[in-house]
Amino acid sequence: MIKKSWVTSFLEGTPRICMDVAGEGELLVFLHGIGGNKVNWHLQLPEFSKHFKAVAWDARGYGGSDDYEGDLDFSDFSRDLKRVLDHFEAEKAHLCGLSMGGRIAQDFYALFPERVFTLALCDTFAGDDPKDVRASRSQSIEEFVESRIRPFLNGANPAEHAQKRGGTLLAPGHSEDALRRSVEASSQLHVESYIKTVRASASFTRVDNLKNISVPTLLVFGDQDPLTPPAVGEYMQEHISGSELIIIEKAGHMTNLEQPAAFNRAVLSFLCENRNRKL
Repeated sequence: MIKKSWVTSFLEGTPRICMDVAGEGELLVFLHGIGGNKVNWHLQLPEFSKHFKAVAWDARGYGGSDDYEGDLDFSDFSRDLKRVLDHFEAEKAHLCGLSMGGRIAQDFYALFPERVFTLALCDTFAGDDPKDVRASRSQSIEEFVESRIRPFLNGANPAEHAQKRGGTLLAPGHSEDALRRSVEASSQLHVESYIKTVRASASFTRVDNLKNISVPTLLVFGDQDPLTPPAVGEYMQEHISGSELIIIEKAGHMTNLEQPAAFNRAVLSFLCENRNRKL
């Protein structure tokens, strides 16, 4: 049982953003995936908050954060993230993003590179590269959109769908705890905002900016990830100068839930090595 070490707070504004916050020190922001929310990081907050001010957010339209009017521009997430940094009066932050969260971190760096200490990009990708099939996830854009939104267009209930689909992105032999935590977050999806997010993120790319990343960067991938396999990490390592790639064994797409001890050890070691740097 993880002892709760965080407090839940809100960043006022449009939209209002919900966050779990713990610890003191340099700001570290955890960014969840497209089917999750901040509860996905509850196995990380107690450990990382011993060394950093650790914040796990609900992105706009997720969890306790507000929904919003109109379509989504994927970079709206980055503009919200800038609000978070400003709220904590942080000139820079360490960013740790999984899947969609890793893409948000890459987009934020492209827009606001001067606000980033380090990047930990986990089970993610930058976009399609027509010159290298390793660059993208295993599904085509069309397959991804169809598989993610069709059930909800047909009236699926998020909690029922999460129970039915739970575990499909996890490695075989995953723990019941990893499954429970994954399902818990997916059960809380805001359907309309989720559909907007899937559509906005489907073809979004920052492949051309990989070569411009100059902050310390850690790439973390599960060895059995069915969506963004290790080859994606190898591609990103080749394109991000000086980046480090760690493959976590017996893990699928949710490395932080499936192998939390190995994940925490790898990412925390990287962050502690690179904190207090004058970048």
